[in-house]
Amino acid sequence: MLEQMDFWHWFIMSLVLIVLEMFLPGASFLWIGIAAALTGGLLWLMPNLEWTTQVLVFAVLSVLSVLAWRSWAKKHPVHTDQPALNRRGEHYLNRVFTLDEAIVNGVGKIRVDDSTWKVEGLDCAAGSKVKVVGVDGVILRVESA
Repeated sequence: MLEQMDFWHWFIMSLVLIVLEMFLPGASFLWIGIAAALTGGLLWLMPNLEWTTQVLVFAVLSVLSVLAWRSWAKKHPVHTDQPALNRRGEHYLNRVFTLDEAIVNGVGKIRVDDSTWKVEGLDCAAGSKVKVVGVDGVILRVESA
């Protein structure tokens, strides 16, 4: 089957990969799809390419395009007006809350809106005011306010 590949096979594979990118985002299928389109274009210009050469060209272009994209994305990060959008704990930095449960042995709890958060800091009595000074995953680091 590989010996009978035509340029339009590569174009179809390119289209499938680019559509797949829409359903499984991650920016990898897009660049591999572009590599398939370039391979198809090369085969259209040079119709006598061996199937092994076609696969090799596709593999090399796939790796190069993904690496080029990652390099470009690293040098040009996306700037947003809400950098902590998916890091909920960071929204609470520098805010003051009242302890629901005393901090004993460095661990306690506070109530924030409709959820309870585990906190770490110096021992304090329940009802004390604490300020969030750091976030470690789902644990808020606090100090006495």
